[in-house]
Amino acid sequence: MAQSELELDHAEQQMIDLRSSGYAISARYDRRKSRIVVDLNTGVQFAFPTQMAEGLYDASPESLADIEISPAGLGLRWPQLDADVYIPAILQGIFGSKTWMAQQLGATGGRARSKAKASASRENGRRGGRPKKSAAA
Repeated sequence: MAQSELELDHAEQQMIDLRSSGYAISARYDRRKSRIVVDLNTGVQFAFPTQMAEGLYDASPESLADIEISPAGLGLRWPQLDADVYIPAILQGIFGSKTWMAQQLGATGGRARSKAKASASRENGRRGGRPKKSAAA
């Protein structure tokens, strides 16, 4: 599929707009705190724990230290891990794909312990367990 000149101009303008909010000029792995530290051209520095980002969870310190910044400064790449993060998404609290994020939220919710959850679980047990799903007509 051929790209029109108008589509290329639009994509270029989108990148310029995204970069105006800030782009990475350096990134490093802080072994002591197990965090990725990113410096933006705006003077802002932020860090995030490696276990929060898709593809970085169980990586070795050596692999995490090998970080590349995309030419536009909007992405970080770990070539040894074949992992990438998009800086604007990280700043919005999006640390991976929708599927991966849903799995993380589900795992967190499944570990939650509350009186209401314990009570509901006991009540379901008394009734014979989780209700069977009915077939939708």
